[in-house]
Amino acid sequence: MKPLSAALVAALAVGPALAVAAPHPFNAQDLVMMDRVGDPVASPDGRHVAFSVRSTDYAANKGVNSLWVLDLGARDAGPRKLVDADASDPRWSADGKNIYFLSSKSGSSQIWRVPAAGGTPVQVSRYPLDVDNFTLSPDGTHVALSMAVYTDCADLACTKQRLDAREKDKATGRSYDRLFVRHWDAWSDGRRSQLYVDGFGADGALSGAPAWVSKGLDGDVPSKPYGDAGEYAFSPDGKTVYFGLRVAGKSEPWSTNFDVYAAPADGAAAPRDLTAGNPAWDAYPAPAPDGKTLYYLAMKTPGFEADRFAIMALDLASGATREVDPHWDRSAGPLKVSADGRTLYTTADDWGQHPLFAVDVASGKATRLVDGGTVTGFDLAGKRLVLGRQDFKHPTDLYVAEPSGKRLAQLTHFNAERLKDIRFGDYEFFTFKGWNGDTVQGYVVKPAGYEKGKKYPVAFLIHGGPQGAWSNDFHYRWNPQTYAGAGFAVVTVNFHGSTGYGQAFTDAISQHWGDRPLEDLQKGWQAALDKYAFLDGDRACALGASYGGYMVYWMAGVWNRPWKCLVDHDGVFDTRMMYYATEELWFEEHENGGTQFEHPENYEAFNPLNHVKDWRVPMLVVHGGRDYRIPETQGLGAFTALQRRGIESRLLYFPDENHWVTKPQNSVLWHRTVEDWLKRWTAAP
Repeated sequence: MKPLSAALVAALAVGPALAVAAPHPFNAQDLVMMDRVGDPVASPDGRHVAFSVRSTDYAANKGVNSLWVLDLGARDAGPRKLVDADASDPRWSADGKNIYFLSSKSGSSQIWRVPAAGGTPVQVSRYPLDVDNFTLSPDGTHVALSMAVYTDCADLACTKQRLDAREKDKATGRSYDRLFVRHWDAWSDGRRSQLYVDGFGADGALSGAPAWVSKGLDGDVPSKPYGDAGEYAFSPDGKTVYFGLRVAGKSEPWSTNFDVYAAPADGAAAPRDLTAGNPAWDAYPAPAPDGKTLYYLAMKTPGFEADRFAIMALDLASGATREVDPHWDRSAGPLKVSADGRTLYTTADDWGQHPLFAVDVASGKATRLVDGGTVTGFDLAGKRLVLGRQDFKHPTDLYVAEPSGKRLAQLTHFNAERLKDIRFGDYEFFTFKGWNGDTVQGYVVKPAGYEKGKKYPVAFLIHGGPQGAWSNDFHYRWNPQTYAGAGFAVVTVNFHGSTGYGQAFTDAISQHWGDRPLEDLQKGWQAALDKYAFLDGDRACALGASYGGYMVYWMAGVWNRPWKCLVDHDGVFDTRMMYYATEELWFEEHENGGTQFEHPENYEAFNPLNHVKDWRVPMLVVHGGRDYRIPETQGLGAFTALQRRGIESRLLYFPDENHWVTKPQNSVLWHRTVEDWLKRWTAAP
């Protein structure tokens, strides 16, 4: 290896931006340096919008969150930065004069306040524990917040004392008598995320003695690992808090029975379960403005995390419920209720897009308002909609539109300077007949700088989930434009099991991991080759993560002829051991029709391990040491098989990453390693 020059070493230490200022194809350095605009939060009068922006400190290998505000009423007004760093989760005061946010400037995560007009932030909470998320009551006098506590402790101080004692203890062993022992990327320490309500005093600070409103419930508010404040809400009068929680005891790892509860905001009475009759998932409560109806989302199949989320309406006086949208075959996201209570706003996957919809409360009719890309978040700003939107060629920016979705206008241009020097590949969706004769959708992306008449090597991407989809978005881990920028054409297929094509299409993959989606991938690959002459089918590699990684291991044994190389990220290599090593057992049991010990034949039906004898294609295996969803032994086992078979292979291991690679420098290393692997095996003869 040639030594690096001192100038180059210095440039890389500062960050990748120095090397990519001139016009160039999109690359991993561009990806990690993009500003990431958060969800918009409208002021009570709808005049202003607050939001966070995550920028990248490449040298420090981390993201930096700043707080911004935008005046929707001032013509051509640009966003103003209120807080430079360490600020997230903005919430407006009832009078619109202040913005509350989370910051760890004091050494722990606490709630702060800053004037919306600009000024010095002031800390308003001083709890002994971290505040994980929060929301304000409609009148702004109280805050609901979540903190991780030992539920047998009477107060917050007790939890802090236990944590401090544990930190000082030289013994590191921990005992467990139930699952979860670990979840996603963290080992359990026995605490639960619990919901509290506190009030502001005359000095503008929180009292420090919050009411424990979820007391007595053995569960987490919000859900782990990535739940947020959207899982709980105040009633319009501020007297009640609604929240989602799962009480499952030792059966928690194989239960999706979340319910919606109501509790008095002062903690004077125990929470009431409002949805006890549904053994499946109930979530995301959204009270109507008149306080008479509670809207929420509900699944119908117990133990299934990818069932359709239907929109439900609960009459709080009578307890009667009804499904608002029984004829809309899409799975709704979190809801916003219009001021007159007649319309519900939501997002959903829909044929490769993630639009914003309006659902009529009376009829259940869903109307697409903003299409063509992915709506990342939205809010109601008076008589306007404000939303975050992205697509294949644009990271998220904020937009404003009429309630009908018309007159869509872009408000922010955070990455404009970066984007003007970047060349992206053009894209096109296509369809074909897949398994069962069903219409299946995919898309292709041309290489950046595409020249008509030339053939290009191909990156065939396989999505995870498996109940997910390749959508028109700007992804920060599996972005097809990074491959287009490296000179590859990209082909994707949203096989059976994907979301956005109706629930029956999504359901079709369960207990069929290795046949129906494989048929779609095979037919989609051939359809793309037949349709797009620029694809060089003799120079193609297949790549996938999570379920996509499972499929790569499966294809390595049963469909390896088209591929010059394979890339597998955090995939399932042995479906048998996966059942006993993962944490969310409900997923394994639903997808395989029961437990492994009761139905071993189901787990063996499509087990990649059983086909190692037929592996032959060079493979790059990537795995994270903190991936507890698909533990690292799955990747190590596959790499062992490859090495023992004498197949060209490489292992890229990240001891500090979970199921995803998120740290900026790790992301750049991941992309460079993957792209080098692809180029090595697809080089023109």
